[in-house]
Amino acid sequence: MSVKRVLLVDDEEDLTWTMSRHLAKDRDQYEVYAVNSGPAALEILSQLPFQLVISDIRMPEMSGLDLLMRIREDYPATKVIIMTAYGSSEIQDEANKRGCFKYIEKPFEINEMRQLILNSLTNKQGFEGQIKDLHLADLIQMSCLGRLNNALSIDHAGDIGVIYFNDGEIIHAHTAHSEGEEAFYEIITWEGGNFSISKEARPSRESIMKGWQSLLLEGLRRADELRSHENEQAIPVDNRHLEVKRMIKELVESNKVELVSLFDSGGFPLASHLDQEFATRFQLSEISGSFAMILKDSQIVGNDFEAGKQREIYLEYEQGILAFFRIGLRQEFLIVFVQNAANWGPVRLAAKQLVKKLATILS
Repeated sequence: MSVKRVLLVDDEEDLTWTMSRHLAKDRDQYEVYAVNSGPAALEILSQLPFQLVISDIRMPEMSGLDLLMRIREDYPATKVIIMTAYGSSEIQDEANKRGCFKYIEKPFEINEMRQLILNSLTNKQGFEGQIKDLHLADLIQMSCLGRLNNALSIDHAGDIGVIYFNDGEIIHAHTAHSEGEEAFYEIITWEGGNFSISKEARPSRESIMKGWQSLLLEGLRRADELRSHENEQAIPVDNRHLEVKRMIKELVESNKVELVSLFDSGGFPLASHLDQEFATRFQLSEISGSFAMILKDSQIVGNDFEAGKQREIYLEYEQGILAFFRIGLRQEFLIVFVQNAANWGPVRLAAKQLVKKLATILS
């Protein structure tokens, strides 16, 4: 039977010494090694295979997140337990459910750690995943729990998003066409992609004031809701979804439109694109509730007049036109806002053509 090895990584020598002594009780199950820095961990990992790494998240020279990223790249089958003194049980439970690594909060009972190690080495109790299955939400949480100062860059099928952290708080996020909270919520819904971390990058401004735990929980909720809507409404994250995003973006850029969004009847955005200047002034998350209210109220009026379902809605303001187009006989609406009313004729024509294409793609 091959020898199983566990590596402890923490800059507190007293802690690693104490843990090693207590974990030696299970020497018939595994061997324990201890180091006091990330670089020392990488050195020993290059020499011996380890089934499990237990690391503190906040360490000098190399953080637990940096170590985790290296393990993900070089030793993807290795499992990881993260020790942290900060955290939210609700968010940690979400991460633990995903199974690629576990959190344990300091101070902990040594018997709790012993059981967690045995579970990981025998693939029990939700620890079936591998570190190669690391999710974006995990990286975000680790940056926050470690109170790190860095920027997390995500490349998702050519879409680039960046999330900035200062002392573990999320202070700014941006994509090609949005920033602030709306950009963060967009990024968190991306499935897959390539991650990179920069310690030197700093944002041009701070646009997010909400606490990271609230942001992450709301982001995970939206991601779950988006997946649910995509399953129910046959909009999978595949070539069709990418084509919808491409056509919406083209309508904005080709016709000088401020906003185009595909919404369901409940006011949930399925795909959107905002003009760059418009996105600096407004966040879709802040105005989507108004869209839902307009759709609801207009249908109430239609019911009062026994007029059936609404097909198109036009609202003309002093500074622009807001229009809603139902996608065929479906529940989704294409929402368009243009500030230059003189440009409305060609915009309306282009929007109507897009509605026909969307009805075909989404059917």
